[in-house]
Amino acid sequence: MSDLEHILAMRTLELVDIPSVSRDEAALHTHVLKLIPRPPFAVEYLTEDAMLFVTPRREGRPFVVLAGHLDTVPPQGNFPGRREGGSVHGLGSTDMKSGLAVMIEIARWLAAEEIEPEVDLGLLFFAREELAQSESPLPAFFESCARAREADLAIVMEPTDNTVQAGCLGNINADLVFHGEAAHSARPWTGVNAIGRAVEGLAHITSLPREEVVVAGLPFYEVLSVTRFAGGVADNVIPELASARLNYRYAPDKTREQAEARLRALVAPTGGELAVLSNSSPARVAAETPLVRRLCTAGGYEILPKQAWTPVAEFSDAGLDAVNLGPGATRYAHRRDEQVETRELVRTFDAIARFLTESA
Repeated sequence: MSDLEHILAMRTLELVDIPSVSRDEAALHTHVLKLIPRPPFAVEYLTEDAMLFVTPRREGRPFVVLAGHLDTVPPQGNFPGRREGGSVHGLGSTDMKSGLAVMIEIARWLAAEEIEPEVDLGLLFFAREELAQSESPLPAFFESCARAREADLAIVMEPTDNTVQAGCLGNINADLVFHGEAAHSARPWTGVNAIGRAVEGLAHITSLPREEVVVAGLPFYEVLSVTRFAGGVADNVIPELASARLNYRYAPDKTREQAEARLRALVAPTGGELAVLSNSSPARVAAETPLVRRLCTAGGYEILPKQAWTPVAEFSDAGLDAVNLGPGATRYAHRRDEQVETRELVRTFDAIARFLTESA
């Protein structure tokens, strides 16, 4: 194992062993604040839920931000972490403390070697990514931090299995409510069973195939899923209401309004009443910009579509280009056996280092 692999693995494990479940990121926030070397970085923005460190701005140089969230989902018997079999195991190891470790060690390497990168660099750490978008600190951050809005590219270091993933899906959560008429269960013919109507209506939803939508040459898959169901008031009552929670993932060729209209069209045959609860924008596909091509060359990466929602959408909402790239393994995110291979940490570090230091 190389010295770099050991350093990255130990930094990842160190971060894993600092609890930072969503809304409880303070300890990790303080720890990271101490780790970023000043100089060459200066604190540009600092609140309890977001912090941006930047190198000096130089005329004619692009400004690139590496971004990562501090929080994790709740533990599942996987805290504290451990090193075993060429991997770091534990809560947040893949999503996304491995990405944070790479960000931190890139900063410390630049400082220790007194390297002046070819691009101006920002490091953004933020909280509450694993919660609903309504709790995200990023909209307030972009509104308050003019420097952030100057970024030519953001690299969000979510787990991507060391691929560059462009764009992301939009995400609608909605309730589909079915109405009936209550009655005594001994005389069901005197009422209308809302659950029966829901079963019939939802058969249409569950039989819908995924729909491929190609955007900028990348295939995204739109899917509509039933994720929750509720109905009934008592064992001897025919229910008058039943409700299904729907989750609709839509491609980045649609606006929020177009996606909602499409969802209403999809559920119209069910006979249910739709109530949209939340609608998170997709991210535009920034796949062919010079900086993204340079990043792909630096790491030998292919560009894939992001078949999920990530904070790249919030950068896109702010008018910025953003892609996902991280060492984490998507198959282990949010799992009890969460882990990241240490060699993948090195691969991401080396790619970012080349991207930052090699001339375009």
